[in-house]
Amino acid sequence: MKLAANVRVALACIARGEAPLGIVYATDATIEPNVKIIGVFRYNSHDPIVYPMATTVNAKPGTIEYLAFLRSAAAKSIFEGYGFSVLAKPTS
Repeated sequence: MKLAANVRVALACIARGEAPLGIVYATDATIEPNVKIIGVFRYNSHDPIVYPMATTVNAKPGTIEYLAFLRSAAAKSIFEGYGFSVLAKPTS
């Protein structure tokens, strides 16, 4: 078994045929046309993969608006289009 530096490197190796099999995120495998998903880990076999978001008191201008967009129905639709599950309910 050879470990890749990160999931994108692993995905590229699989897509180019340099590795016959690999473990990558489903959302990455789905967008790579040269990769076929042949199996998945059971949902309860690992802790959920969560991408939390927050802002700080020193945040750049526009941060609050960006976070509002990430909570929107439009952003939810985009995320789901790429295979992500959105846990938070959209605010708009």
